[in-house]
Amino acid sequence: MNRCFLIGKIISKVEFQFMLDNKKISISKFILQVNNEKIIIKSHNKIADKCYNKLNKNNIVAIEGELDSKMEVIANEIYIL
Repeated sequence: MNRCFLIGKIISKVEFQFMLDNKKISISKFILQVNNEKIIIKSHNKIADKCYNKLNKNNIVAIEGELDSKMEVIANEIYIL
C-alpha cells in the first residue's frame, strides 16, 4: 500500500455500515472530489464513527491514508477544513 495525502470536497452522502463477524467493525464510505478526479474513501472503526458523526456532503476535508489494490483510499486520519 502507498501512503497518500488528499484535500478535496465530499460529493456524496457518508454511508455507514456496522458488521458483526468475530469482532465489531464499523465502516464508512464516501466519494471525494480532488480536482476532476473522484476517489472512494473508506474508513474503519473510530475514524468511521468520526466520519459518520462529523462529515456531510460538500465539506472540504484533508485525508491521510493508504491506497489499496482497488484504488480506494483507506483513511487513517481526517481533518475538516
